[in-house]
Amino acid sequence: MRTAAVIGAGFGGLALAIRLQSAGVDTTLIEGRDQPGGRAYAWEKGGFIFDAGPTIITDPDCLRELWALSGRVMDADVSLLPVSPYYRLNWPDGTSFDHAADEAQLMREIARISPADAAGYQQFLQYAAGTYAKGYLEFGHVPFLDMGAMAKALPMMARYQAWRSLHAMVSRYVKDEKLRQAFSFQTLMLGGNPFTATALYALIHKLEKDGGLWFPRGGTNRLVAAMAAHFQRLGGTLRLGDPVVRIETLGDAATGLATASGWHQEFGAIASNADPVHSYRDLLGHTVRGQKAARALEAKRHSPSAFILHFGVKGSWPGIPHHMILFGPRYEGLLKDIFEHGVLAEDMLILLNHPTVTDPSLAPEGCSVFQAVVPVPHLGKLPIDWNRTGPILAQRILAEIERRLMPGLADRVMTMFHYMPTDFAADLNAHMGTGYGLEPTLLQGGWLRVHNRDDRIANLYFAGAATHPGAGIPGVLGSAKATAALMLADMA
Repeated sequence: MRTAAVIGAGFGGLALAIRLQSAGVDTTLIEGRDQPGGRAYAWEKGGFIFDAGPTIITDPDCLRELWALSGRVMDADVSLLPVSPYYRLNWPDGTSFDHAADEAQLMREIARISPADAAGYQQFLQYAAGTYAKGYLEFGHVPFLDMGAMAKALPMMARYQAWRSLHAMVSRYVKDEKLRQAFSFQTLMLGGNPFTATALYALIHKLEKDGGLWFPRGGTNRLVAAMAAHFQRLGGTLRLGDPVVRIETLGDAATGLATASGWHQEFGAIASNADPVHSYRDLLGHTVRGQKAARALEAKRHSPSAFILHFGVKGSWPGIPHHMILFGPRYEGLLKDIFEHGVLAEDMLILLNHPTVTDPSLAPEGCSVFQAVVPVPHLGKLPIDWNRTGPILAQRILAEIERRLMPGLADRVMTMFHYMPTDFAADLNAHMGTGYGLEPTLLQGGWLRVHNRDDRIANLYFAGAATHPGAGIPGVLGSAKATAALMLADMA
């Protein structure tokens, strides 16, 4: 019997475990927390359901494929609700822009902001379609294990000028600065700076346009629960609340796992969906390979963290869409403070999520759920006392939302809590409390990211945001698909 263990039940770990179990591999999925999901954790407080994230689903077909592997249908286990508009963007001067799913409506929105940019947007859309076809459909689900694999992608990278940043490429086609922000901010949700992330991330625009934006009925936690239930229905074993503390090895082979409870088991193959620095430094720290790989990873650029404010309020807010982005007075300067300088600035960019406008069941009747995500520097750049700073920042965020969007908000709050960089580090073993792992830059992409199979330990594999192609649900599911194919080929 072929056996495998997957460490970490985030989206990447769940997808990998489902693929292996669907192929007849006896798979055990081990998660240190009390519920699966990883960054997609969930809390219930006073009748409010708060998802940690992700807040939307793109490319739902990559999820449906996980059920289709065993002849089942995802829609029988979880329902996806359409999100419209995709985003509403708002600037301090009162300007708003709805990124609409409908093409005609979107063009009207562009013309309202800058009529001269309508033709340029169409050119950008053509560029985005090309990067999507090559970068996502062709290369987004295959492993990059050596320079040969990277070489195959070089013509595509040259054709689409991958050395340019996404903001620079958008600026080539669109002249209005607000529209430049509207079509470049998306990399922030993957831990990338639009001014340094490769222009190939324009594919996100096409991905959203073709696949839509969706939200699971009951919250992202219901999708996670459905994936976990499907894995177990296939015969897989899910072990919760018992973190892995050691990957055991013999020579150049991984032989088994040990957990905090003292549980131990041998496996033919081991894959980690955990933070790769944690995997190498802590779980493999007793080996020369683990120590060397950890040092190399620690030296790389890591994405910022995030400060997340969850709050449940009395009343309904039908005028606030599911997704809003509240830009501050600065864009490039603020992002430099976050990514480069390690400054917690006075101004901020807020990603405001309002899931109850799509699914009212997440809150008691007549109430609403909100989540405000503010990018902040990781602990390596900003080693402050977050226990003191967190409550202050929470009040600043609430006051900004109240001032710009929801008058009287403070008096309506029924429950509120926040999640900080130190929580990412403690709960998720995220190196320096990063929110998204390795920063997505050209020099940390493809072969230059964590490999799907370790270069020295032949039966040790990786999936998740730090592997190719990167963060986001489509990215981590793509990494799981690539890793599963490797594992199954190696086991054959």
